[in-house]
Amino acid sequence: MTPFEAAILAIVQAVTEFLPVSSSGHLILLPRLLGWSDQGLEFDIATNSGTLLAVMFYFRTDLAKMARGFGDSFSASGRAANLEARLLYAMLLGTIPAAAAGLLIKDWVSTYGREPRLIAATAIFYGLLLIVADRIGKKSRGEGEIGRSEALLIGCAQALALVPGTSRSGITMTAALLLGFARPAAARFSFLLAVPIGILVAANQAKDALLGVELGVPATSLAIGILVSAIVGYAVIAFLLAWIRRRPLAPFGWYRVALGVALLLLFRG
Repeated sequence: MTPFEAAILAIVQAVTEFLPVSSSGHLILLPRLLGWSDQGLEFDIATNSGTLLAVMFYFRTDLAKMARGFGDSFSASGRAANLEARLLYAMLLGTIPAAAAGLLIKDWVSTYGREPRLIAATAIFYGLLLIVADRIGKKSRGEGEIGRSEALLIGCAQALALVPGTSRSGITMTAALLLGFARPAAARFSFLLAVPIGILVAANQAKDALLGVELGVPATSLAIGILVSAIVGYAVIAFLLAWIRRRPLAPFGWYRVALGVALLLLFRG
């Protein structure tokens, strides 16, 4: 992998990680379309670490409030009166399904999960589901109404995103919309939910690197991937949060449908 390829793939990761169009699907398909060798799951994880840094920096004030409210959250009364503490616990609860599923199917994702027709099918199905959720969702609930059951349901949706083509941001926003949350609340919680699972994945990759496990990607390319995806990711978060204050998410769903159809035609053989 050349530094140029690493930078292009990092830009694609950053744009598609937060827009509900599937980052893993694009990262798998772009090298095939351009004739590049598959960068592998480890590079995808590295660029995901870059977008994790983008989320943490963009929401640094919110995360700092959660950290300050952590002590109060040990009492039921403190947790009930502290929105940031409740969001923190919702994030942690919502991370459990994806963390468990990741341990079970990581090997499958790195091999069979990178099949173009599977990506096409998930892109179409979850694109249509996003369109439906954006249309029928009541959009009346705010972040303060995210309780245990809502966090767990959205977390289970996040676990589905381990299958390439699903889109982590897309499926979690879809679940939140179906639960009646407003678009801004759905998007913010989706972004914040990326923090715990992102930390777990990044820590696991760092552990492998320290243990001398071969990552299959040059260190320079990994560094470029992390840096570029962090910078571009920050800009994309700001763009999407501004978009959903005035516009629906349906255009992203229709893009996914068109992408899936194009992929089925391209890889029909």
